[in-house]
Amino acid sequence: MIEQLQWRLIALLLLVTACGGAKRPHEPDAKGELLYSASFSSPQDVAGWQMEGPGELMFEDGWMTMYAKDQAWHHVFWCPQMFLSRFVAEWEVQNKHPEEGLLIVFFATTGLNGEDIFDSSLPARDGTFRHYTRENLKSYHVSYYANNPKNPDREFAHLRKNNMFALVQTGEEGVPKASEAVHKIRLVKDDEHIVFFVDDRKIIDWRDDGETYGQVYGAGRIGFRQMQWSRFSYRNFNVWALAPHEKK
Repeated sequence: MIEQLQWRLIALLLLVTACGGAKRPHEPDAKGELLYSASFSSPQDVAGWQMEGPGELMFEDGWMTMYAKDQAWHHVFWCPQMFLSRFVAEWEVQNKHPEEGLLIVFFATTGLNGEDIFDSSLPARDGTFRHYTRENLKSYHVSYYANNPKNPDREFAHLRKNNMFALVQTGEEGVPKASEAVHKIRLVKDDEHIVFFVDDRKIIDWRDDGETYGQVYGAGRIGFRQMQWSRFSYRNFNVWALAPHEKK
């Protein structure tokens, strides 16, 4: 009897080890090669980034704060590097104007025919939402802070697929409306599988079937968008490849 129990215990331990050995794509140790890193602590950290719209930047105490002077208009800030279809991106945010605002991250962003978004053949963009969601670009985007004075009752995160502006998943609240704390963001794109976390709290988990809303989007650019009322600080933006063996 004792010998049987010992073998059962060994079998159970082997099963637990086997299940734990294959890390899921959203787990921190699923990260592979570091592809890009910017602390956002100084202007040198955003060399090559491109602002669209009247967004302005201020660097202080290791943070980059983005805003529009006099809340003039919406704005998008684009990373200079292209990323492949499988990555983990992390950054931190802190709200400096909790009264109102809205944050979005665009990713896998290209022109409709796969062009780089800065291709000279594409029309100019100025932060106006339809330029990114209904016209000449395709992407996914997550809105992870929603305190829009024009829609004060909204509390949920949205994942959309553009340029059809399709709402493909509604998640729970991302960054809480009134929070002035530092929040850690993690975005995982594992080809068709998109997972999004705020402080290790999963708010989006969706697989693109490649049919309902057209083909799965692959490589593209990452950009941070703020509505005109927003004033958020950012730091420690890092992007890793997903470890090859993590693909499901």
